[in-house]
Amino acid sequence: MLSGISWPQLLIILAIVLAIFGTKKMRNLGSDLGNAIKGFRSAMTEADEVKEQLQDDSSDKSTADADFDTTPVEETRKDT
Repeated sequence: MLSGISWPQLLIILAIVLAIFGTKKMRNLGSDLGNAIKGFRSAMTEADEVKEQLQDDSSDKSTADADFDTTPVEETRKDT
């Protein structure tokens, strides 16, 4: 898609964008984009840590059947 655009054309586009939005808004936009990327990366790292923790927890559990001695008793239903 961008293979047909040369460097001078990109510079012209950049100049037009700067003229429309101004340098302050472009600086804020760049800062916001950087913060969004940083937040996304930290969320992905936290998700990986949680995933590893869940895998560790699931591998620690035994595959034994349920313990019916500690299972709550089901109450009888009253049909009206």
